[in-house]
Amino acid sequence: MSAAELPTDRLLRQPVFIISSVRSGSTLLRMMLGAHSRLHAPHELHLRQLQVAFGSAFPQRAMAGLELERGDLEHLLWDRVLHRELLRSGKDFIVEKTPGNAFAFRRIRDCWPDARFVFLLRHPESVARSWHESDPVKRPYDTAVADVLRYLEAVEEARSATPDGCTVRYEDITADPEREMRRLCAYLGVGYEPGMLTYGAKDDRDLVRGLGDWRANIRTGTVQPGRALPGDDEIPAPLRPVCTAWGYAA
Repeated sequence: MSAAELPTDRLLRQPVFIISSVRSGSTLLRMMLGAHSRLHAPHELHLRQLQVAFGSAFPQRAMAGLELERGDLEHLLWDRVLHRELLRSGKDFIVEKTPGNAFAFRRIRDCWPDARFVFLLRHPESVARSWHESDPVKRPYDTAVADVLRYLEAVEEARSATPDGCTVRYEDITADPEREMRRLCAYLGVGYEPGMLTYGAKDDRDLVRGLGDWRANIRTGTVQPGRALPGDDEIPAPLRPVCTAWGYAA
């Protein structure tokens, strides 16, 4: 759908959504893209939990008379919030990266038919291991595996439904960040900028717990090496199908 054919009540044009699991390097990617002069990448916005409620049957009936259901109103709210934030930034395009977007992919696509999607993959066992290590008491390893599998399967479903999206791997970003940023910039139609590789040291004002990664590595302002990939014998059975689909295991 061209921009001219988009619904007239959408203010935002060509928003960019990073679709990924938790613990997949999405905060690093957000920081790198946000360092671009034309891309604004705020902290996680959790749009799917930004909801509209009717106080009684009357406003519900009133909105139905305007052919607006609750989901339509939520889409208008999402669009207004992101458009406002983009205007505040003074940049051209907004980038949103909440991992929960993997579960709201179809609604996001319905809300913005011209949205661009970046699918960020990471070795599934590394994702599970990192999720477990972030709170080992709350999340024993088996629990972490079950948790991340939901995300991984949602990411793959969205990726399969979006042949015109762009897929990147966390391991490739950490191994050759310039090559991957050049590739992403080409997909987004913006020129590559070297400053994306050194996005600058961050503090508590930039990295808030619960709205993205806040740990030491991401605060350094530069790309840090990723952890060594697990061997095939370290991959738990529930994660093997996704590992195979993503080319991480035979």
